[in-house]
Amino acid sequence: MRGPYPSSRLALKLRRLRSRFGITAARVTVRTHVPWYWQALGIAVTGAVALALAGWVYDAGRRIAGFDRSESAQEIGALRTKAAELEAEVEKLRAASNAGESSLQIERTAQQQLTAQVKTLEAENNRLKEENAVFERLAQGEGREGAISISRLRVFADGSGGRYRYQFLVAQNGEQRGREFKGTVQAVVTLQSEGSGGMMIFPRSNDSDADRFAVVFKYFRRIDGAFTLPAGAKPKSVEIRLMQGGALRVAQTVNL
Repeated sequence: MRGPYPSSRLALKLRRLRSRFGITAARVTVRTHVPWYWQALGIAVTGAVALALAGWVYDAGRRIAGFDRSESAQEIGALRTKAAELEAEVEKLRAASNAGESSLQIERTAQQQLTAQVKTLEAENNRLKEENAVFERLAQGEGREGAISISRLRVFADGSGGRYRYQFLVAQNGEQRGREFKGTVQAVVTLQSEGSGGMMIFPRSNDSDADRFAVVFKYFRRIDGAFTLPAGAKPKSVEIRLMQGGALRVAQTVNL
């Protein structure tokens, strides 16, 4: 009974060997082992190549469609340069325009000033001519003997605030010429009825600056003075008096 057992065991081993290495054996795949960093490098290289290829295909498609990135960049750069040049030219023209306007304004101002100066000089020249004529008459001894005369009397507003100025020439005639005259100027102002009315005399009794009305001369002198009226008062006429020792020597009136 023991004889058949060894042969059966041998047959079983043979079947197992056949199942492993025979035709019916299972298929086995043999692969080469590659480290992980080489695998990562390969993936990166493959991705870079794919991106470059995609960019080339994209640019090729744009060129085929009539749109070149390099040409567009060049055109944009040229347009920006042209815009910068035009902006610089506009700034130059604006600066030139401002300079021209400033020069024109300066010329206009200078012309106005010159015109005003010419008018002032003409008025001063006419005044000097008239005063010279008066002085010539006085030098020739014209006028009343022993009298003091007033000529060229003017009264006018001096800005705002009720301030008025008076100007006139005073001279001694005849035997009085050469003798020193010491006196004062007195301005008698008649006010308009629609204002406060009445009359005002300058200098006032309480005027602390009454010395400015003093007059001293020998032959002739040009008198220039001022007085100030209260707010709202308007002069109707002004009488200029030349006083000496409390006595009236000469007077002249001008209507305003």
